[in-house]
Amino acid sequence: MSASPYPLGLRLAGRRVVVVGGGAVATRRVPALLDAGADVLLVSPELTPALRAHVDAGRLHWEPRRFTPDDLDGAWLVQVAVDDRAAAAAVSAAAAERRIFCVRADDRAAATAWTPAVTRHGPVTVAVLGGGDPRRAMSVRDAIRDLLGARKGTLLTPAVEEGSPVNTPGRVALVGAGPGDPELITLKGWRLLTAADVVVADRLVPGLLLDELRPDVELVDASKIPYGPSRAQEEINRILVDRALAGKAVVRLKGGDPYVFGRGGEELLACAAAGVPVTVVPGVTSAVAVPAVAGVPVTHRAVAHEFTVVSGHVAPDSPASLVRWESLAGLRGTLVILMGLKNLAAISATLIAHGKPPATPAAVIQEGTTSGQRTLRSTLGAVDADVVAAALRPPAIVVIGDVVDALAGGPADT
Repeated sequence: MSASPYPLGLRLAGRRVVVVGGGAVATRRVPALLDAGADVLLVSPELTPALRAHVDAGRLHWEPRRFTPDDLDGAWLVQVAVDDRAAAAAVSAAAAERRIFCVRADDRAAATAWTPAVTRHGPVTVAVLGGGDPRRAMSVRDAIRDLLGARKGTLLTPAVEEGSPVNTPGRVALVGAGPGDPELITLKGWRLLTAADVVVADRLVPGLLLDELRPDVELVDASKIPYGPSRAQEEINRILVDRALAGKAVVRLKGGDPYVFGRGGEELLACAAAGVPVTVVPGVTSAVAVPAVAGVPVTHRAVAHEFTVVSGHVAPDSPASLVRWESLAGLRGTLVILMGLKNLAAISATLIAHGKPPATPAAVIQEGTTSGQRTLRSTLGAVDADVVAAALRPPAIVVIGDVVDALAGGPADT
């Protein structure tokens, strides 16, 4: 009879953790390590775009090569996320020599530590070990989550739509994951996600949601699909349709809301043309949620009775722009700009040129609702220079209007 594992909560803040591998498994495991405050060293010749985003944001250090034993110098924990058993064995052997605990995605029996099935509810984290059986651990974890009422106290049920037979064929769910905080996904979205066979995820979806997927789920990183934007979208459509026609429960997980400056409509049309049933699950859009958590209401009594949300990914003077910036300059309400950081100088200049006062309050919120959130308050005339000076980077939301100062001095979760 094998010995039982000893359960332990690791306090990894500021401590080195080495992750070997840059594929789907690492994509799912790294967010939880970053959430724990670990000093993550990622060793892999290649990375998924989601992991590259963490590197670009300075959240972890990447060595673009194969593993060497010296990578474990100073490490407290190593996670092996490669499917090459010989390479994984070499890493675990180096870890054993240094008495460093080693998690292996390829062989739990050969590992010296296991990653549990985890559910989080505010400050409470429940980790379940299933005696080496990930499915058992997931099942128990889900039952505990139900009892805790981790999603607004509602008892969760299997992901079958009301009135549908249990043995329904494959289907697709377009699920909005919210602006970044994993707890802001809707109950229905989370329920469908935990029952999915295939998850096609955007780069900006909350990483901790991916950490809770069953180990046998096929995770497709949509931002890794090659070709240009149009061809990549065609490939995403094909994956959704093919997996659903094969009888799979497919979740297309998108940051924010599926239809707010996303391509959820194109994906729905592609599925409908192939006869694939689609469930649309709205998500909390960053256009409203991110300003809110930064202490900026998009409307406020006696300040703003309207708000307009526009995309700023196309410059105002581009023939491809569909936004009438000259009309927006004359509005008295709030202007919320998504994907506009790159063109912020041109947008500000255009609004001012058409009559918007340079002293109009403006705010920029980077990575809203996440632990990396940063908020900058300025004016329309100075905001571009202030963003450069503060080294803010995408993803970021720009808010222009008097609401930026409406709650000045009040509490804000920033």
